[in-house]
Amino acid sequence: MSRATRVSTIRRHLVDGGLIDLGFDEATQKAGGPTEQDTDGFAARQHVDESGALLVIVGAYGPDWFATMREVRHRLEQPYVRCHVDGEAPGLDDHELLVRWATSTELQARKAAQEARQAPLKALLRQGEAQQRAAEERQALEDAGQFGLF
Repeated sequence: MSRATRVSTIRRHLVDGGLIDLGFDEATQKAGGPTEQDTDGFAARQHVDESGALLVIVGAYGPDWFATMREVRHRLEQPYVRCHVDGEAPGLDDHELLVRWATSTELQARKAAQEARQAPLKALLRQGEAQQRAAEERQALEDAGQFGLF
């Protein structure tokens, strides 16, 4: 059984990330559609899955609910938050995401994928730094009166 995910913790992470908590209760979340609100924001509720694990369902609401849902996913999948977000879980509406604490394996896979995405950029930065150092050394030799024999 996974670690309990509390709605108050998830709500705090999202509000700290700049998202607006609409504060809907469970009945309002289940009754209304995502576009019926004038303000973009989220609402969260506690959920117990079939294995008995305590999870959170976060719904995105407002005229641009899809962008809000992307922001929710991005915020909760940050390395310092350490959540796993699933939008494909059974029983969820289109505007809802299932949130639980990520396992060590998921966090390691996420870190490896991020490093793989950043590898070309890091190589470019190292190459640029090496070129800059070589140019600075060449300039220092010229300033000292030692010109290259090219």
